[in-house]
Amino acid sequence: MTAKKSEKSTVIGADFAELLADVKGRIQAAQTRAVLSVNAELVRLYWDIGRIIDSRQQREGWGAAVIPRLARALKNELPELKGFSERNIDRMIAFYRQYPRPDEFSPPAVAKLQPQEKVPPMVAKSPTSGKVPRPAARLPDSLLWLVPWAHHIILMEKVKDRPTRRWYMEQALASGWSRNILALQI
Repeated sequence: MTAKKSEKSTVIGADFAELLADVKGRIQAAQTRAVLSVNAELVRLYWDIGRIIDSRQQREGWGAAVIPRLARALKNELPELKGFSERNIDRMIAFYRQYPRPDEFSPPAVAKLQPQEKVPPMVAKSPTSGKVPRPAARLPDSLLWLVPWAHHIILMEKVKDRPTRRWYMEQALASGWSRNILALQI
């Protein structure tokens, strides 16, 4: 009886190890997809914020003074929120101005084959205007959304040529470069 129990425990132990490895792999893959999805949404949001500020500046003649005011107001209204400093808002505007047509940066063929998560449409109305804002999630698929924001900052600061910048974006994605590796490659 002890030999059979020991043999059964070994089989269950091997099956359990396989189950554990499978579940662990699925959890890690889901975590990676979640991080990439959040990053893509943030980059879309930053582009969209740059677009709306640039549009207002062009249409209403706003100067650069609106940026520090907006940064302060966001900090006061949403104190837990990070990433909306005056410097970063300037970067969002520059990002939009560098890439006013994100559809020109279609993703590489391999990236197009990956399933995209569906994002529910934004239904909340803006409390100030009553209009439904254009959600950044509805922007066309673009290589821009796949590249982390920190990478975009490095590329905008160090690479002035758009085709070269695109090449670095593709290489960073294909090779999994961190922002430090990207900075070293430039």
